[in-house]
Amino acid sequence: MLNKRGAGFTLVEVMVALAVVAIALPALVMSLYYQVDGTEHLRDKALAQMVASNKLAELRLLSQARQSLLKGSDNGQATLAGRQWSWRIESSETPVEAFFRVEITVRAGENVEQGPALYSLVAFMGADLDSEIGRQVPAEAGSAGS
Repeated sequence: MLNKRGAGFTLVEVMVALAVVAIALPALVMSLYYQVDGTEHLRDKALAQMVASNKLAELRLLSQARQSLLKGSDNGQATLAGRQWSWRIESSETPVEAFFRVEITVRAGENVEQGPALYSLVAFMGADLDSEIGRQVPAEAGSAGS
């Protein structure tokens, strides 16, 4: 008798191939999930950076309008990209006269104390030296027309 072997796969070969796929597929799905989750985190961090930059620009404009810097701390909420963000501004003096350190911390959600900070922005702002210290003008410059 001749040994006739079929050209197809045996049942054992098919079962081994299915086992390999069954082991590899969950790992592939989890890898894809972590990539998507990482993308969401980067999106949230970028939006939190925009909230902090907006608050810094607003603080600079308010300081110019009031002719004084915010001292102490303030907090509140902002809406950006259809989401609520909570921010906290803390201002403190520096060893350099008329310069202040401003830290803006942004978190996702409505509670400024809840959850980890997604973004923290530190800036240094200077007070208007002319109005704070009072620049002295020499007498000759003030009486040029007399």
